[in-house]
Amino acid sequence: MRFMLDQLELQSGFARRWLLDSSMMTADEDITRCYDVLHRFFDFVGQADKTRLDTLLFKLQGLKDIRTTIKNLHNHATLDDIELFEVKHLAILATDVARLLHEHEMDRVVEIPALDEVIDILDPDGMKIATFYIYDSYCAQLKELRARMRQHPEQQDDLMLAAGELEEGVRKDLSQQLHPFATAVEQAQIALACIDVNLAKAMQMRQMGLCFPVLSPDGTSRYEAMFHPQVKAALADHGKAFQPVDIGFGQHPTLITGANMGGKTVVLKTLTLCQLLFQFGFGIPAATARIALKDEIHFCIGDEQSVEKGLSSFAAEMKNIDAVIKASREDKKLLALIDEPARTTNPTEGAALVTALLQVLAGRDMSLVMTTHYDIEPGEARCLRVKGFENGEMDYQLVEVHDGEVPHEALNIAQSLGIDTEWIETARSLIDAATENRNSNH
Repeated sequence: MRFMLDQLELQSGFARRWLLDSSMMTADEDITRCYDVLHRFFDFVGQADKTRLDTLLFKLQGLKDIRTTIKNLHNHATLDDIELFEVKHLAILATDVARLLHEHEMDRVVEIPALDEVIDILDPDGMKIATFYIYDSYCAQLKELRARMRQHPEQQDDLMLAAGELEEGVRKDLSQQLHPFATAVEQAQIALACIDVNLAKAMQMRQMGLCFPVLSPDGTSRYEAMFHPQVKAALADHGKAFQPVDIGFGQHPTLITGANMGGKTVVLKTLTLCQLLFQFGFGIPAATARIALKDEIHFCIGDEQSVEKGLSSFAAEMKNIDAVIKASREDKKLLALIDEPARTTNPTEGAALVTALLQVLAGRDMSLVMTTHYDIEPGEARCLRVKGFENGEMDYQLVEVHDGEVPHEALNIAQSLGIDTEWIETARSLIDAATENRNSNH
């Protein structure tokens, strides 16, 4: 998720903070509205003249975080010159961006409040320049006093004190005039951030080949040609291609088996990423995506040893999975993705724990996708297996199988990596001997 955020070509720091502060969407109407807006910006980016698009992006670079100033305005505080400048600058920026969007009939997609009256208050001379000064136009007495200061420099000290008092009165009056527009100014700042974020998301979709998801109403999710953007980019740097994967799951457990290096963990990471991207309104890394909305997403993976909490890898993993079980008993739409549970314990107990976990979660109204390298009885779980090592290459496609047996490909994979031949052949002979022994006992 951090990789995807870093790849966004956001124009302003405030837009990034606004995005990071946003909450994960869990309501159908929020998701629908979010993607409707993104669709319009996606089309806009594809159709807009490059010069006009670059102009809009350049304008958005001027968006600053003035939340403290807006808060002061809400609280009837007297704004200082910098704060008055910030309000004026934002008002002019919002007006300019609204005009650019209106030219492309985009001003209704994200509505920017009209701030013409704010500009009139802070720009009495109608210069439309994003600077601020206590203009002579604000106060005839101040104008006269400043003229005397220029004519009588020997009276500067006394006159400056009097002018300062008048200027403070102007600031107080301007702040009072601006107070009714505090909400509109705040909404304009958020609208500009929303525009910045949606433009960045739309450009990212085109650059990375992301798709628009379809909201699934029945709790099932389905991806065609799903890929992990960060892994794909890393492979491309080395002249290699990422093999996309098709996968679907619903309200019953899905078990993924396969040898080490079979891509199982990458599949779980990609599913987790896709769910998060969906519920934060991003494009999805797949050719097509049909995704069910969830209230909570639980991702349990790998070595989660906690030195601070005094937990071993196994203890930390058990705590995380226990949280999934407890959450499954609540009235929530839940997605749990668990990567090779109990991998750090002995095979007998590990297989028992995995089998028991499937049985415990099988009857719950939740989506569960779990990987394992143990040979287990899958029960009601749907079983998928990584195709595996074929013709000297790894095939990462998932195929449906009817049992939870894990393919024994570790030695072939190790051999393809150029690992010491004596080690591999010795291991192979031990396996053959054990197999013969079992067969003779039967």
